[in-house]
Amino acid sequence: MVDDIQLDMIAVAAHPDDCEIGCGGTLAKAAKQGYKVGIIDLTDGEPTPRSPAPEVRLSEAKKASEILRLAARETLSLPNRRLFDTFENRLELARALRKYRPKVVVSIGGKTTMASPDHYQGMLIVEAAAFYCKLTKWEEYFDPYPPCPVPRIVYWPTRHVDLGLLQNSFVVDISDTIETKLASVLAYESQFPPGSQRIVDWIKASARLHGVQAGFEYGELFWTPGVQSTDDIMRFLKLA
Repeated sequence: MVDDIQLDMIAVAAHPDDCEIGCGGTLAKAAKQGYKVGIIDLTDGEPTPRSPAPEVRLSEAKKASEILRLAARETLSLPNRRLFDTFENRLELARALRKYRPKVVVSIGGKTTMASPDHYQGMLIVEAAAFYCKLTKWEEYFDPYPPCPVPRIVYWPTRHVDLGLLQNSFVVDISDTIETKLASVLAYESQFPPGSQRIVDWIKASARLHGVQAGFEYGELFWTPGVQSTDDIMRFLKLA
């Protein structure tokens, strides 16, 4: 895939398939709307119980990328199962973000209790790397990529987050891309072999819940730490 292009949106998470599960419908919808969308996987996700080799997981990620119509995808060299928020890991992601210059970075939000701790560590790395993107006088780490502020970070909440406590939450209508999302997830046959109805049911149920709450058939829930704003309250409230 092309490397040195500016992307409108980049989703970042610890493992290949995390972004597809968390926000694949939104990524597919944004690409369908003409935006340049990408994914950065912090690790290759290996070793993992069902995958025979890293090359298999990367091949599955390539297939998922084609399904979502991504403009770019990059897998960093950080270690799966041993992912920590370190200075070096922050730098590696910040270099990638400076290369793609995204307007929006999307990441998992919150801890995944009783699941991989890589997810939460990945979130911390994303937040620090996004901050590093705007810093000047650090050419020894980022040359040839100049500073490029990240305007907005958006999170998809884990299922362990109390949705009632979320501030500045919103739902993206993915009614027309729910099947694309499911196809991108099922592209990871090493993780979800044919007949993995449980993951399909869970994804559709979650999307149905969030969609119905917002008046859509299917939706994906997000939240942002920044205050949302508008210059047209009627359009903001979907009344105009």
